Amino acid sequence: MELRILEYFLAVTQEQSISAAAEYLNLTQPTISRQLKDLEEELGKQLLVRGKRNHKIGLTEEGRLFRKRAQEIVDLVQKTENEIRQSGHGMAGDIFIGAGETDSLRAIARVAHQIQNEYPDVHFHIVSGDGQDLIDRLDKGLFDFGLLLGTTDSSKYEQLALPMLDHWGVLMRKDAPLAQKDRIAPEDLWDKPLILSRQMIHFPNFLQWIQKPLSELQISATYNLAYNASLMADEKMGYVLTLDKLINTSGDSSLCFRPLMPDITLGMSLVWKRYAALSKAAEYFLAQLRANISEICP
Repeated sequence: MELRILEYFLAVTQEQSISAAAEYLNLTQPTISRQLKDLEEELGKQLLVRGKRNHKIGLTEEGRLFRKRAQEIVDLVQKTENEIRQSGHGMAGDIFIGAGETDSLRAIARVAHQIQNEYPDVHFHIVSGDGQDLIDRLDKGLFDFGLLLGTTDSSKYEQLALPMLDHWGVLMRKDAPLAQKDRIAPEDLWDKPLILSRQMIHFPNFLQWIQKPLSELQISATYNLAYNASLMADEKMGYVLTLDKLINTSGDSSLCFRPLMPDITLGMSLVWKRYAALSKAAEYFLAQLRANISEICP
């Protein structure tokens, strides 16, 4: 299976049309159709659902899985090619960091800014996601580093703990009944509609804190991006369990944040694969973060 065939397949899924993909790739439509048909025969599975004229191309279940894997392969090849091209050309290149939503990202941004002042050809790419999504992409080599909450498997990953803590709390409208409280106790939420992150549902500290099984809670929605959760809270869907400092609740905001009682905190670490071959730029970033961590993490 050749890389160009994966690129043809991705172009078709992006354009949802073989003719549009052919125009995008500057190829003939029969060429792409034949290559994709050969691909399906090689795999022994149908990947594309071909509609009638002027209908969009769809994907089978196998096609959706293949698109995900094909994109990962193409991204990794492009990342590797860029690293090789930039090798030996001074301090330059791309650094990919997967990060959970946390105010601790400021520490990364401060070091990134310092490096770019000295070496403007170093570029940072930050991708947000929840813990498992980030670990999966880190394992596949798509990220150089992950900025993760809590602990990780020390047999697989190296890590640099950041000297700062994130605090869990409740995001809600300022006119919500619980907004009158300074801190939120477990029993305050037992009969309230809750909006939980996908990660928090499996977070042992939260389950211990709430003192109720999930089946007895009113979980009205889940989220993986705090901003989207804040919109749900603003539309009165429920109370959002989230980390502090992610949503601006000052000034004219209709929302407020209240910490939990007792407090739940999480440490943050920069994580990378053990024995990973880091690029020169990634190694320099890590060295600068280590050297300046006490200054950039108040």
